[in-house]
Amino acid sequence: MFSRLISTLVLWTVILGSLYFFGTHAAVALLAILATLTLHEFYGLTEKMGARPFRWMGLLFCGLMIGAPYYLACFTEEPDVLGSIPSGLLVLALVVSSIRVLGERNAANRVETVAATMGGLLYIPYLLHFLVRILMREADAGENLTLCLWTVVVAKFCDVGALLTGLAVGKHQMAPEISPKKTWEGAVGGVLVSAGIGAAIAYCLPSQLPESLTPRVAALVAVPLAIIAIISDLLESAIKRRADTKDTGRLIPGIGGAFDLTDSLILTAPVAYFIFLFLE
Repeated sequence: MFSRLISTLVLWTVILGSLYFFGTHAAVALLAILATLTLHEFYGLTEKMGARPFRWMGLLFCGLMIGAPYYLACFTEEPDVLGSIPSGLLVLALVVSSIRVLGERNAANRVETVAATMGGLLYIPYLLHFLVRILMREADAGENLTLCLWTVVVAKFCDVGALLTGLAVGKHQMAPEISPKKTWEGAVGGVLVSAGIGAAIAYCLPSQLPESLTPRVAALVAVPLAIIAIISDLLESAIKRRADTKDTGRLIPGIGGAFDLTDSLILTAPVAYFIFLFLE
């Protein structure tokens, strides 16, 4: 627990410091790095399940899917073009995988190779790129950055709230076959913590967030995001259990690998993006 606390404090210091000094550029770079590391670990898990994904090709497309829309925005302001880049890259990756698999894999694992390669690209960089879409909203860059950070805080502090509440009063297991330590009491505590901190940020930084995201609205929006974060976390746990692995890596003491860091953000990112789109 102590090492997890120290790692969390160091991570938030690095993240906030990077965003303060380098702004949106740092946010996109951090997302690209985390997404690439997460996909690398995901491919390792699929290999333990017997698949042979095209690892390096997938990692290349991962970096492009996260970074290309943002940096190409320097050359065009067409939102339709920028928004279609990740989907286009996903299709291109499928075409390349389909061609490569015929010559580089035997009949026994061709389907598994394409499924693992493309499943990882769809599941991790494609879903996480919606955080970049939040950063690219037609609004002030500072507002977009704060909104993206608000989303991350709401999702991650649900983990913290669920952990502490579960340790204190958790009795009823939520998904014993997937994650025995997660409880319904912890989940409720996590959702309440997310709602509280989401409202608190909106109250303290009203000028840095959209006018529509009042403290009351922020609390209401945080509830479904926290629930999705819990589901996203459970999905990662199911993948790890299928691969018979406790932690996806040892990158972060007390936490695990990059996948253990991004797990609750993967499904939360697209849901948050479309909620904010609706609020506009």
